[in-house]
Amino acid sequence: MSRKPMASRQPATYKDSGVDYDAMDAFKRLAQRAASQTAGNIARLGLKDVPASRGESAYLIEAADHYLAHVEEGLGTKNLVADGLPDQPELYANIAQDTVAMIVNDMITLGALPVSVAMHLAAGSSEWFEDQARLKALVEGWQRACNLARCVWGGGETPTLKGVVEPGAVVLSGSAIGVIAPKGRRIKGDIQSGDAIVLLASSGVHANGLTLARQIAAKAGPDAKLSDGRRFSEALLDPTHIYVPVVEGVLAAGVDIHYAVNITGHGWRKLMRATEPFVYTIESVSPPQPVFAFIQKHGPIDDAEMYGNYNMGAGFALYVAAADVETVVKAAAASDIKAWPAGHIEKRGTTKQVVIKPKNLTYDGSTLAVR
Repeated sequence: MSRKPMASRQPATYKDSGVDYDAMDAFKRLAQRAASQTAGNIARLGLKDVPASRGESAYLIEAADHYLAHVEEGLGTKNLVADGLPDQPELYANIAQDTVAMIVNDMITLGALPVSVAMHLAAGSSEWFEDQARLKALVEGWQRACNLARCVWGGGETPTLKGVVEPGAVVLSGSAIGVIAPKGRRIKGDIQSGDAIVLLASSGVHANGLTLARQIAAKAGPDAKLSDGRRFSEALLDPTHIYVPVVEGVLAAGVDIHYAVNITGHGWRKLMRATEPFVYTIESVSPPQPVFAFIQKHGPIDDAEMYGNYNMGAGFALYVAAADVETVVKAAAASDIKAWPAGHIEKRGTTKQVVIKPKNLTYDGSTLAVR
C-alpha cells in the first residue's frame, strides 16, 4: 500500500484509537466457519443455506420462489457525539436514521429489499428513558428512516444492562429481514472484467470511524469549526443516506447489478470485498465533505489511512456493465443522491487491489480479510 509522505507530525492511524480491524476480522472468520456447520438445520423446513452469502453484508436463505435476507448491525459510538450536545436532543433523530441505514444499506448489497426492521436499545440505566425530548426524536427518526427504507418497523428490545453499559449511555443496534423476489434479482457477485464502478455520494462520515473522530473532537473543543463554518461536532451527526430506493430503482429498470458494496468500516478497501480477485481502478473521486478534511488535518492522518477507513464522500458502490452506468446515475438522481462513474474493474490473474489513481494509493488484497 503506497502512502503519500507527511511533512508534519507522525500520522495517526485508526488502530491507534483502539479499534483493530485485524483482530475483529479474525473473530468474524472464526464465527463464519462455525456458523456454516449449522446450515443443515433448516432443510426440514424446505429452505436452503446460501453459502456464497456468508462473509457478505447480508445472509441469504433460499426458498422455492424467493430468497430471505437477514442482517444484524450496530450504530457504533456515534450517539456519544449527540450526548455531547445535550441542548440539541433533536439530533437523536439523525442517530436513529444512522442505525437503520447501517442495517438496510448492508441488506441491499445482495439485492434484498428490507421488509421489517427491529430496534435494539441497551441502556446502562433506566434513567436514560426519562429525557422525553430525546426519546421523541429517536422514535420519530426511526420511523422516518423506515419510511425512507420503504419497510415496516417491526418491534424491538430495550434491556437495561447495568454494569455492562455505562450509566447515561446506550448501545443502539438492530436487525432486519428482507426479501429477493423474483429470485433473478439477487446480486450474485458476477463481476466481469471491464465492469464500471459507480459510486454514490455519502452524506458525511456516516457511522464508521467515530471513535477516532470523537478523540479529535475532544482535542479540538466543542466549538471547533470546519472550513464551511459549521461546528465539527454537528457535522459528525449528519444522517447517513439510505440507499434502498436507488438499488430498488436500478433493479426495477432491469439492470443486472454485478456487485454492490456498502462503504463503511475498512473504507475504500471494501471495494474489493468480493472473493474473486480483480483490480478495482478508481479514476475519478469527488471532493469529500469538509468534515473529512478536519479529521485529516487534526489527526494528523494521511490519505492512505483516511481512504482505508473512511468513506471520504462515497457511501455506496455499484458494479455494472458500462452500458448501464447512465441508468444507475439517473436512479440515484431520482432519490436526490449524487452518483458518478468512478472507474473500472480488470482481471489481472490473481492480483487483488484497489487503485485510487487521483490519490496515488494502492491497497492490496491482504489489507482486507473479512471472510
